[in-house]
Amino acid sequence: MSPSRSPLAAIGWMLAAVAAFSLMDAGMKQLAAHYPPMQVTLLRGAASLPFVLVWVLATAGARSIVPVRWGLHLLRGVLGMVMIGCFVFALKRMPLSTAYSIYFVAPLLVAALSVPLLGEKVGPRRWTAIAIGLVGVIVVLRPGVDGIISFPGLMVLLAATAYAIAAVTVSLLTRTDTPQAMVVWFLAIMAVGAGLAAIPGWVPLRWDHTALILGMGLAGALGQIALTNAFMRGEASLIAPLEYTGLVWVIAWDWLFWRTWPDATTWIGAAIIVASGLYLLRRERTVRAQRAPPIDSL
Repeated sequence: MSPSRSPLAAIGWMLAAVAAFSLMDAGMKQLAAHYPPMQVTLLRGAASLPFVLVWVLATAGARSIVPVRWGLHLLRGVLGMVMIGCFVFALKRMPLSTAYSIYFVAPLLVAALSVPLLGEKVGPRRWTAIAIGLVGVIVVLRPGVDGIISFPGLMVLLAATAYAIAAVTVSLLTRTDTPQAMVVWFLAIMAVGAGLAAIPGWVPLRWDHTALILGMGLAGALGQIALTNAFMRGEASLIAPLEYTGLVWVIAWDWLFWRTWPDATTWIGAAIIVASGLYLLRRERTVRAQRAPPIDSL
């Protein structure tokens, strides 16, 4: 049985997911300097699985992971391979903040797909807020300068497209499958597929990377659980723009781990993105207040 829809709960889960995934991405960027993209994708899935299985046993038991719609699970696993593999390829060649800025086209894609595939209604003010956020992304990208026309930039765009489709499948799967099944099979299928693809270019793992791999796996597991809960509790077109908050995190990781810092143009773009996200949340609260039935006077 799916949990009740709750925008505020969905927002909280999404913010937690973004924070966890940003830390995971910082770990993947460090691993990308030593291993091929598909091997890092394998490590991301395989390292998260043990933590996720503990969550499954603690919350719903092993029977909860029995899948109902195998086709959608398989599709999500393949999309996960594409998403992580392409993103890791780009991370090796650009700062986290630049990759995230390009990746921010994903909320617009999710909102667009939620209309024909999920039957959600996206009002003109929501579309406007999302479009303003996209303008902020364009400011960060500075088309024609660097990023969006580069091959790594195109790989990030492909990753964002895969993410958007996978995000919509989460909402479809909630009608038949448990969140435990969605997370476990996403990671398992992605890990197996990426592992097979990584065999030709396999690089022996280093023991001094053990803590990094485990930390990445834990962050990824927490992020995946939070993301699944977010999409089960709120409309995709509402919570997807919260991806924008990840820019704050990755700027911090860029400075902490690689001593890189965004320039003035990136800061301006980030401010536009965050402002649009805050407006979107405010607009949602206003709409909910208007839809609430009036309390009759005694």
